[in-house]
Amino acid sequence: MRILAIDTALGACSACLFETGRSELLARETIPMERGHAEALLPLIDRVTSQVDGGFGALSRVAVTVGPGSYTGLRVGIAAARAIGLTTGIPVVGVATLSAFLAPLMAGERRGLFTAAIDAKHGQIYVQAIGAGGRAIIPPGLMGYREVIRLLGSGPLLVAGTAAEALAIEARAQGVEVAVCDQAPGPDIAWVARLGAMADPAQALPKPLYLREPDAKPQDGARIARR
Repeated sequence: MRILAIDTALGACSACLFETGRSELLARETIPMERGHAEALLPLIDRVTSQVDGGFGALSRVAVTVGPGSYTGLRVGIAAARAIGLTTGIPVVGVATLSAFLAPLMAGERRGLFTAAIDAKHGQIYVQAIGAGGRAIIPPGLMGYREVIRLLGSGPLLVAGTAAEALAIEARAQGVEVAVCDQAPGPDIAWVARLGAMADPAQALPKPLYLREPDAKPQDGARIARR
């Protein structure tokens, strides 16, 4: 199975081609960026797919990060993935951004409370934590730094994500042992592809996972009445 993976959820625009049964990616490209995903994504996908024989016609599935993340970035990636799926007639699956940060931690040799932390602004983070045996310590959610540390307890913590260092500072201030494993601007696109390969298309739908309401809301008081 050959998979095109796409990520525009956070501070990077990424795509790769992954084939199950192979350890190395067929092609990949990542561009760090805070804005401009809409303009960068389709040319980036074209460059990635053109590196491998068969192009879009050889794809079996598309995997795309569905959040949490930037509202605009998520819409860009999901729209592109759905369009490719409709054009080629192949399944499109969604991969949670927190899961993509957690996966390499859980696949490594180090042990502790596996924690993914993404900056949500306003002193909050999107967070998910998993303990030994896959036990859920914190389900995917939005909360403040101190509340996260209170729920995680004494550690040790293995943390990845855009808010990893900030969470580590708070943890150390409270005497909790912590190691920052990854603070890249986005998840490793290879892990988005691997998780996408294992996902059930009937369950892992390409729908946005926001975890909170948008910051911008309609001003009802200034709304003009419709006739």
